[in-house]
Amino acid sequence: MEKNKILYFIKRPQYLFLSLGHRGFLNWMKDETYLKIAYWCKMGKKLDLKNPMTYNEKLQWLKLNDRNPDYIKLVDKYEVRNYIEKKIGKEYLNPLFGVWDNIDNINFDKLPNQFVLKCTHDSGGLVICKDKTELDIYKAKKKIKKSLKYNYYWGQREWIYKNIKPKIICEKFLVQNDGDELRDYRFFCFNGEPKFITVDFSITDKKKTRRNLYDLHWNLMDVEISYPKETNIRVDKPKKLEEMIELSKKLSTGFPHARVDFYYIDNRIIFGEITFFHQSGMGKISPEEFDKTIGDWLEIPKHEEVIIK
Repeated sequence: MEKNKILYFIKRPQYLFLSLGHRGFLNWMKDETYLKIAYWCKMGKKLDLKNPMTYNEKLQWLKLNDRNPDYIKLVDKYEVRNYIEKKIGKEYLNPLFGVWDNIDNINFDKLPNQFVLKCTHDSGGLVICKDKTELDIYKAKKKIKKSLKYNYYWGQREWIYKNIKPKIICEKFLVQNDGDELRDYRFFCFNGEPKFITVDFSITDKKKTRRNLYDLHWNLMDVEISYPKETNIRVDKPKKLEEMIELSKKLSTGFPHARVDFYYIDNRIIFGEITFFHQSGMGKISPEEFDKTIGDWLEIPKHEEVIIK
């Protein structure tokens, strides 16, 4: 296994830098320097922070300059629930079974047969349980403990994650109503105005992830962001699409950019999460012209409007 890793990095030396960053070996490096190198490694091009034009470039600029403290609670998977309840109503929240600081404090016997454990401070720190009789509790605890120790900030320098106190939440396991894999409906909003929507399949398994882009009238767009289109499954226009659009407006108002995620199951809208830096501003966009198009929608705040930490 180690030999395979060595060969991988020899063939792709740029990913060695990214791996070291995620593992915390480059924490000494200033954010701007780190992002410039990471951007080149991931995107294969120079990062222009003085005059950012594309969507991905502007997200890097926002990481460094837009330090609105409200963002911190909105990316915390537990704290954001209060925001959702006040802003649009608790009926849009996925049922919560519990919240803990320590995985060893969870009594698995009291949990339902199906559930999802999530770390509140990162992306990917989750355990999906479809049948508790088949759950390897030792393995689940090991994964969550590892995630709780990981500071998501250092890998991509998304400052909003740096000081979040890690917790564990347990939510209802969601099943897509038509039997297909669970789909994420993601609304890309700019100054409170959604511009396009992505439907993501198998987002927790990156090797299987597919992504379709739609305009607000549910026309499939001939563009891709990081993942290929899903060509075998027809995604019908949600009956409550207009409601989802209005909800995304309410939740993203006041922010230069926010991605608002929902699930749509049995004609019910369920809030997923709010993200301010989609794929940390390193998602490859095809054609490249669309990166510039999205960048035109994202207006960089004027100097006097930017909140510096």
